[in-house]
Amino acid sequence: MQGLVFNVQRFSIHDGPGIRTTFFLKGCPLRCFWCHNPEGVERRPQVQFFHDLCIGCGECLKACPNRAHGMAGGRHELDRSACTACGRCIASCPARALVMAGRPMEAAQAEEEALRDAPFFRSSGGGVTLSGGEPLLQKEFCGALLARCREAGVHTAVETAGLYPWTTLEDMLPVTDLLLMDIKHMDPGKHKWATGAENAVILENARRAARTGVPMVLRVPVIPTVNDTVEEVEAIRDFVRTMRDGGPRGASVSLELLGFHPLALDKYESLGMDNPSARLSPIGGERMEELRAAARLDG
Repeated sequence: MQGLVFNVQRFSIHDGPGIRTTFFLKGCPLRCFWCHNPEGVERRPQVQFFHDLCIGCGECLKACPNRAHGMAGGRHELDRSACTACGRCIASCPARALVMAGRPMEAAQAEEEALRDAPFFRSSGGGVTLSGGEPLLQKEFCGALLARCREAGVHTAVETAGLYPWTTLEDMLPVTDLLLMDIKHMDPGKHKWATGAENAVILENARRAARTGVPMVLRVPVIPTVNDTVEEVEAIRDFVRTMRDGGPRGASVSLELLGFHPLALDKYESLGMDNPSARLSPIGGERMEELRAAARLDG
């Protein structure tokens, strides 16, 4: 069972409890303009070119069979329309200015890589998290890897945006110990403006998942111009309250706000993409505390 993975982050502490190994999978149905992982959006391998690391040696020009690399005004340029992501230029680059975003990985190989950190999982209460992109677009791989980790006694978590048929998520829940689901906005029109898709399917999947009793953390990326008002946060809070109250008694449903940070500027440049969120500034600490107060489920 094979997946397309663009990053494996070890010793992660932000993707579930404890120390975790997080697998980031390629492909996403949303187009959030502030995406921190733009290399995870397309479900295909992509070459990233980091201009500031290039030493101008010309080895990639010799290696590329499609003449996708060239020099213009003393500056190395990559013609992405000619690039087939064959990887030959990456292998030739001594400065590591070229990186492949996306490599095939077998479920057994991923399990083996994760279990290298098993002692840290046990000591910290950590485990394995699947993220992306949208990991559940690669449902078969995710199911196989989660099942393997469960059998090995490793805590499993899935970080998801929730835009897919319910059966996709339903099939993952028996091998998922924790569900981390993004809720970006309650208004379908503004959700579509910000992400490229309406939110009805996402909200319904969240409701149905809550009724199963699988522990859930609803996470809100707080983005300036998108959902950074008390009223917008309160609307999400009220939705999560209905989920919690409608689920099994004692089920764990919580809400968490994540502040925006412009962390991916170099990634966009490396992919030849515009970054619409480059003009945004992080939300101040005092303002985030006000929004977190509005997000409290009890109070």
